[in-house]
Amino acid sequence: MRVQVLGCGDAFGSGGRLHTCFHVSTGDQQFLIDCGASALIAIRRFGVDPNAVQTVFLSHLHGDHFGGLPFLLLDAQFVSRRTTPLTIVGPTGSQQRLHNLMEAMFPGSAQIERRFSIDLIELAPERPRSVHGVTVTPFEVPHPSGAPSLALRLESAGHVICYTGDTGSVDAIIPAARGADLLITEAYTVERQVPYHLTWTALRARLGEIGAKRIILTHMSPEMLDTSVRIEGAERAEDGLVIDL
Repeated sequence: MRVQVLGCGDAFGSGGRLHTCFHVSTGDQQFLIDCGASALIAIRRFGVDPNAVQTVFLSHLHGDHFGGLPFLLLDAQFVSRRTTPLTIVGPTGSQQRLHNLMEAMFPGSAQIERRFSIDLIELAPERPRSVHGVTVTPFEVPHPSGAPSLALRLESAGHVICYTGDTGSVDAIIPAARGADLLITEAYTVERQVPYHLTWTALRARLGEIGAKRIILTHMSPEMLDTSVRIEGAERAEDGLVIDL
């Protein structure tokens, strides 16, 4: 399994990082985890074939995590000339929110006749779903986004990836992350409390309990990007980083 960080920034582009998007390839399967507003830029920058992506898994419905979908879908229609189905998997409410987003950004785009089909699956917390060879189990986390926000546990090709999304609670992610081969986790600040976001201090205290084999920190504010801040037991994500599992 190959995981590439296409974007690991916060909503405000701290450190010049692109919005959240991770590309996962298992040989015969390719999928994205989140699709932030700059995702298509990252797809072009890092040479990912958008037509090879079968599924997009969404943690929650904030623009820096799903705002790239209109660009991805319009590129598929008019530039990349996609003909194969695309599956989008997200929290309850994703269907309507995607429609609203398409219409807000490109009026009429939600209604066009496409040369490819879109299968949109809405997840119920703690109910696993199998999608194109990936078993996804969502866990609801505290992060207001107009719909349930989810930590995602993804199992494919004998490996487990957990992505926390944005959340204010370490407790909420432990069942999703326990024993994962790769934990991609928000660590927004060092110890300063920001509502509905994780601190590195709180996360670090629970790493032993989580027991993930490799831990990548994402969605970091400028204080977390300061290299004078010591990070032990985890590593900071960088746009373009490749992780082989």
